[in-house]
Amino acid sequence: MTPPLIKPKPRNPVRALRRPTLPPPARSRAALRLTAAAAEGRFELQHCCDCGTVQYPPRSACVTCLSTHLEWRETDGVGELIADTVLHHSNELYYRERVPLRLGMVRLAAGPSLLAHVHGDCGSAPTPVRLRAHLDKSGQAVLMALPSQDTTNMADDPMLREMTSDPKFRKVLVTDGKSAVGQAIARAMIDAGAEIVWAGVAEPWKQAGGLDALAKLPQIEQVTLDVTDEKSVRDLAGVIGGKVDILINTAEFHRAHGVADRGTETAHAEMEMNYLGLLRLAQAFGPAMQARAAEGSVPATAWVNLLSIYALSALPSHGTFSASKAAAFALSQNLRAEMRHAGIRVVNVFPGPIDDEWNQLLPPPKLAPAALAGAIVKALREGVEDVYPGDVAQDIVRRFRESAKVLERELWDQ
Repeated sequence: MTPPLIKPKPRNPVRALRRPTLPPPARSRAALRLTAAAAEGRFELQHCCDCGTVQYPPRSACVTCLSTHLEWRETDGVGELIADTVLHHSNELYYRERVPLRLGMVRLAAGPSLLAHVHGDCGSAPTPVRLRAHLDKSGQAVLMALPSQDTTNMADDPMLREMTSDPKFRKVLVTDGKSAVGQAIARAMIDAGAEIVWAGVAEPWKQAGGLDALAKLPQIEQVTLDVTDEKSVRDLAGVIGGKVDILINTAEFHRAHGVADRGTETAHAEMEMNYLGLLRLAQAFGPAMQARAAEGSVPATAWVNLLSIYALSALPSHGTFSASKAAAFALSQNLRAEMRHAGIRVVNVFPGPIDDEWNQLLPPPKLAPAALAGAIVKALREGVEDVYPGDVAQDIVRRFRESAKVLERELWDQ
């Protein structure tokens, strides 16, 4: 049985920070499809459309009939651990710091046998397991064999925790604690076991509903943060930047404004907060989080960006907002590439319309702030990169993948 994670002791400030190392990142082009699926929480394998073979590792042709007509399909991961061993030595720096490692061979019910990390709660071979694809610290897919049924403290397994960003015992910064979404996320982080949640408050002299009740929670600490003010961002980073384990950027400016409406004031305000605000945060907090990416059992681990499903395809009635979120999406992809070198996961959240004052005229279904917060906690616990919470987001991303051009026209009349 996995022992429960113990709250770490404060770090000795005299000792140098441990420098981050990464697993080997090299993958074939075919194998990147496995990574792409794992980034969204799916386990997919190649299926031959001619002979039906399910194969692993990924190849350019079917291992049975040499057909190139291969299709990636989701697989349930049900299988049996047929052999396992414990690795006590590795020439890779990343694994040398983490041995002993339990590895095993899993035969899937779908056919192929795969090498995987083995969770500590799995019994000795032969035993039933479920295989899941995770992203490792380098951002590439690896396989993890889990017990067939959830066990106590399962998420505290050291190797599984390496592949996820569970908020337990971590320090979290929510950049906008005044909004309903920010407050819901702050509460969800506390419920998930976060040690401290800093709630950013811009213009604290202005009243905000629910903020007083939030401030009464013992894990909450209000901090002054205005992402449109570079000095405000840098000042806060100088105080807590070296402590933040998970940064969740919820700061957002949203107005129902089409691009043909007169004036650029709304568009400027949306870009100032939604795009440039993210850039200021990245420049101020990014280096400090990267420096702490290998610190003990609760290192800096994740950066979460609240985007919008309309970053993929614009909603004309909210045209300038869609444009600002599209710009933030492009920036977050660059941030992900830079943070990858420290093993910090950048999670992009693409919700549909949120049930707030700026989406009053949009018809249901709309996403409740609490549901959005739950989706973010789930994403951190499962170690995924892209999340599409809510029915509208799920529908739009499906149509976007089918045909972006068709979706563009379908959104014209909404």
